[in-house]
Amino acid sequence: MTFSTPIRVRWNEADPQGVVFNANYLIYADVAGTDYFRQLGASTSTVEDFLQLYVVDAHLAFKSPAKPDDLITCHVTPTRIGNSSVQLTIRISREDTELTEITLTYVRAINGKSTPLSDSFRALLTA
Repeated sequence: MTFSTPIRVRWNEADPQGVVFNANYLIYADVAGTDYFRQLGASTSTVEDFLQLYVVDAHLAFKSPAKPDDLITCHVTPTRIGNSSVQLTIRISREDTELTEITLTYVRAINGKSTPLSDSFRALLTA
């Protein structure tokens, strides 16, 4: 299942070259991931798991720049569900142009220790 959410690039997200500063793509990916989990119902029905997820790994591949006022779309796809982790791939595009591909790995942790995903959270991810 792929979930999509639009984001309008704001002027302050661009660098002096007039393109989106690279670190802002992680913010876009975080917003898209949060919206994806919210759409699944994780922010209400499995809120404990949702609040115990932490990004432990991020990979970004830049393909084309975004500019202020662009309407970009973040396409979120769960690509791996582990015992205590879930990996999302977020592809960011502007119309038909792919801008960035980001892979985020989230781990559920309690008191700094990896903890298995609950059955109910896993069910949301695999529905």
